[in-house]
Amino acid sequence: MKQVQQGFTLIELMIVVAIIGILAAIAIPAYQDYTARAQVSEAFSLAAGGKLAVAETYANNGSWPANNAAAGLATAGSITGKYVDSVTVTTGKIAAKMKSTNVSDGIKGKTLTLSPIARGGSYEWSCSWNGLQKYMPASCR
Repeated sequence: MKQVQQGFTLIELMIVVAIIGILAAIAIPAYQDYTARAQVSEAFSLAAGGKLAVAETYANNGSWPANNAAAGLATAGSITGKYVDSVTVTTGKIAAKMKSTNVSDGIKGKTLTLSPIARGGSYEWSCSWNGLQKYMPASCR
């Protein structure tokens, strides 16, 4: 009578472990990039909150606000988030600076800037980012 083999051989188990290792090597960096982009999106949201105040100041005065106070916004250090250190208005440009701790390595201390362009009663906003482009929010690309 022939015996039936049960279980897996060592080779089969090693192949499964190797496949899992390869998948992890691909998935972990992709997840880290996703996490960093999600953190930068907070900077975009907080900076976008100042767009109306900056545009309204320009419409009323004919010049871009020099700072947060001139735009009617709170001080730069009080506009913060979990990953954003401050949001500063300088001559109409709105800059959201990322924190230096508790954020992804690729975005520590980087700044997302929204710059206004007046177009005869309407306003366009351009984005710039001083970090790697892969972390820039999709709405800025």
